Amino acid sequence: MVVLSQGAIDHFAPIKTCKPSGAVLEGVPVVDLLSPNAAAVVVRACEEFGFFKVVNHGVSLEIVNRLEDEAVKFFGLPQAEKDKAGPSDPFGYGNKRIGTNGDVGWIEFLLLHTNSSEDDKKLSPSFSQGNHEFFRCAVEDYVRAVKEVAFRVAELMADGLAIEPRDVLSSMLRSEASDSCFRLNHYPPCPELQALSPTLSGRNLIGFGEHTDPQIISILRSNNTSGLQICLRDGAWVSVPPDHSSFFINVGDSLQVLTNGRFRSVKHRVLAGHGKSRISMIYFGGPALDEKIAPLPSLLAEGESSLYKEFTWSEYKRSAYKTRLADYRLGLFEKPRVQ
Repeated sequence: MVVLSQGAIDHFAPIKTCKPSGAVLEGVPVVDLLSPNAAAVVVRACEEFGFFKVVNHGVSLEIVNRLEDEAVKFFGLPQAEKDKAGPSDPFGYGNKRIGTNGDVGWIEFLLLHTNSSEDDKKLSPSFSQGNHEFFRCAVEDYVRAVKEVAFRVAELMADGLAIEPRDVLSSMLRSEASDSCFRLNHYPPCPELQALSPTLSGRNLIGFGEHTDPQIISILRSNNTSGLQICLRDGAWVSVPPDHSSFFINVGDSLQVLTNGRFRSVKHRVLAGHGKSRISMIYFGGPALDEKIAPLPSLLAEGESSLYKEFTWSEYKRSAYKTRLADYRLGLFEKPRVQ
């Protein structure tokens, strides 16, 4: 039996846990990007789950594996070296603390802006032995490839919803002013969890707490390690089987507003494992800071009212940063329901 000192227990104490859930999402919606009915499948998945995975996406496994290898090298650096790439404000390296409002998780991460060179400057000290250029190129190649998947998926959404023009969503992501970002997450193994205390034993350790993504869409890829869970409409949490060769797509809050609630942003979380590290890579596709977010007129039926107040992405982003992860961020922007 492993016996931990009180100091070790205190080290874990702020990290949240949850009751285990054995439910697995067996029917993850799968979108074949080469299929002629892909648009219809995307719409059904966004309406039912706000979540799906894509296959035949065209992203080279070489690009994916190269970035994963570089991420493993970075997170394997001594803590003092990784800290030189932080603190996250919001971009840069972070450890356990998620945001500035008290959320914590069993996680370390790198958050990078996809349209800025500031991250490159921040990361340089952590790659003083000549590896910085390899890491930067790996990130750029990966993000470039995944952006193409995001554009394709956004256009399939428009096709499935019969929106004109069909690039109304993808153009927000393609814009040079797009406020998109990229995140590398590392969830270290935590074999000590079962030895913490009777109150925590048998519970799952929270790596990243429940939340929705505020952007338009998110594209996730992880190594072949479980941990991702989504919340179904009935409130039940289910585990998503890992698939390292596919990409998972999340509907974000902004897309929920743009579709006037037809698509729902998916609440999700990540549980930390007891024996295996989890590496995930997420591209968050966001609009320009001054982009106005409101239901698309072509999606409103005759006489149908908008469920949301119009806001800019900058306004919503500022509001989201002031909240806790689990808060319902869109609540402040909903219009009062007419009785």
